[in-house]
Amino acid sequence: MKIVVVGSVAAGTSAAAKARRNTEDAQITIYERDSDISYSGCGLPYYLGGEVESIDDLTPRDAAWFAKRYGVDVRTGHEVTGLDAAARTVTVLDLATDETFTDTYDELVLATGVSPVVPPVPGIDRPGVFTLRNPGDARAVHAWITERDVARVVVVGAGYIGLETAEQLVGRGLEVTVVEAQDHAMPRMDGDMSARVDAELRSHGVELLTRTRLGRIDGTDGTEDAAGAPGDVTSVVVQGEDGERSIPADLVLVAVGVRPNLDLARAAGATVGPTGAVAVDRQGRTDVPHVWAVGDVAESFDVATGEPTWVPLGSTANKMGRIAGDALTGGTPAHRGILGTSIVRVFDQAVAQTGLTEDRARDAGYDVAVVHNIKPDRPPYLGGREMLIKAVADRATGRLLGAQAIGPSGVDKRIDVLATAITYGATADDLFHLDLAYAPTYATTKDPVHYTGMALAGAVDGRTPLISPAELDRRRDAGEQIQVVDVRSAKDHARSCVDGAVNIPLAELRSRSGELDPTLPTVTYCNKGVSGNAGQNVLRNLGFGEVSNLSGGNKNYQAYRS
Repeated sequence: MKIVVVGSVAAGTSAAAKARRNTEDAQITIYERDSDISYSGCGLPYYLGGEVESIDDLTPRDAAWFAKRYGVDVRTGHEVTGLDAAARTVTVLDLATDETFTDTYDELVLATGVSPVVPPVPGIDRPGVFTLRNPGDARAVHAWITERDVARVVVVGAGYIGLETAEQLVGRGLEVTVVEAQDHAMPRMDGDMSARVDAELRSHGVELLTRTRLGRIDGTDGTEDAAGAPGDVTSVVVQGEDGERSIPADLVLVAVGVRPNLDLARAAGATVGPTGAVAVDRQGRTDVPHVWAVGDVAESFDVATGEPTWVPLGSTANKMGRIAGDALTGGTPAHRGILGTSIVRVFDQAVAQTGLTEDRARDAGYDVAVVHNIKPDRPPYLGGREMLIKAVADRATGRLLGAQAIGPSGVDKRIDVLATAITYGATADDLFHLDLAYAPTYATTKDPVHYTGMALAGAVDGRTPLISPAELDRRRDAGEQIQVVDVRSAKDHARSCVDGAVNIPLAELRSRSGELDPTLPTVTYCNKGVSGNAGQNVLRNLGFGEVSNLSGGNKNYQAYRS
C-alpha cells in the first residue's frame, strides 16, 4: 500500500504515525510546503510574549526525526499543486528547485489545514502587517518587534489568537488596541459571558473597540496608490458606531479567523459540507474513493445535536488524523464527534466553554433552562476565588447541552467534568450525584459542578425557576409588569441593585410579604443566588404564583449591564 499525506501538522502526522503503527508494509510519504512539521500552533503567541523562550520549543520534531522514528518520508518544502483522483496521482512542486513531478497513491489523506482570513482592505499588504498561523509567521512578528522600536500594536479580531497575542504583548510593555467587529470579545460565547472578557481586557490596559471594522491601513508612503512597494504601517483606520477613527500602530496583527484550504479537495471532486469544510464520514473518508480529509480542513460532528460542525482545534485534528490512519490500514474506529471544548487564558481569567451556548441551543430549537452559578473553586480560607459557570439544559429531557465558565482558577477542571457529562448524555440532575474529589485544598464540599446541577435541575423541572438578566430585561422592555424583590440588606441594596427592585431583607420577607402582589410575576435576588432562592421558596410557599430567582444574583446582573 502506498499512502500519501498532504500536510504535516497535527492531523497529517497523526494519520501517518497511526498507519505506521498498524503496518510495516505501507510506503508512507508526507508532503509539506512549509519547513516546520508537527508544531504547536497554539503556543505561538507565548513565543511573542517571551513565556516560550525559543521557537524551537514549539517545533521539537523535524522531518529527520519523524523518518527515523516511523519510517515515513517527510518532504518539507514540497507543495502539492494538483490532484487527479481518477488516476490516483498528485502533482508536486519542489519549492527549492522549482521542479514539478507526479507521485501516485493508493490512499490519499488531505490534511491541508486552514489559512488566515485576510480582509481585502487598502494597505493590508504593508510591511508590519502580519497574521499568526505558523512558526514562520511567529519568527517574522518576533523579529519585527525586537528589531524595531515597536510601541503600539493593533490586533484585529478578538478570538483565541487575538486575545492570547494581546495578553502577551501587553506583558512586553506594548500599548495594545483590539478591534472586534462583533458586540464583544470572544464572540463564540454568549454575550453575558463574553462581556466579562471585555472587562478583563480593559482592566489590564487594552483598548477594546467592539462593533468596529477595519477600514484601511496607512503607512509611511502617505498615499494608498503610491507607485512601488508600500511603506511601513503607521496607523489603522477603523469604522465604528461613532464614525471613522485613526489609531497609531507600529505593528498590526490580523486575527479575524481562518478558512479551510479546499483547493485539493475540490480538485478531487469531494463534497464541501454545510459548514464550509470537507464533508467526511466518521472515519475521515470523503465521497471520493481513496481520498480522506482530516483535521482543520474537514467537518466534524456535534455531540449535542448530531449535526456537522467545524471548530478548528489541535485536539480535534489529532483525533481525526489518528482515526483515519487506523481506518485506512484496516482498523474500525469511528469519530464520536466534538463539543468544541476550548479554554484560553486572558490575563488573570481562564475562559472556557463546551457544547452549545444558550444562543446556539435556542437557534437549534431547544426550550432551554439556564443557570449562572457563582462559586469559589475551593474554600476562601485556602485561597479560593470565585468562578462563574453558565450551564444550559433542555427542559424537555433535562439533558445538559453546554456550559461556559470564567474564573482565575479551577475552570479547567470544571469544564472538563462538564464536557464529559455532556458527552455521555448526563442530565442536570446527574451533576449533583457525581462523586467528585474533595479536599479543601482543591474544592468545596459541594463542588461548583454540584451547585450548577442543583440549580439547573430545579429550573428544568420548574420547582425553582431561574431568570437570566437578559430575559428579565427583555420581558420588562416588552412592557410586562414584573415585581423584583431584593432580599439583601438595605446596605447592599443601596450600594447597587436591579433597576426598580423593592428591598425586603430575607429575614423580613415572611412578615412583609403583604407589601407584594402575589398575582404578579415576581423575581427574587440576592448577591449571587443562594438567598434569592431562599426568598423564592418563601414566596412560593406563601401562595405566590410565578416566582423566579435571578440567575447569578445582583453580581451577575451588574456584570451583564456594565
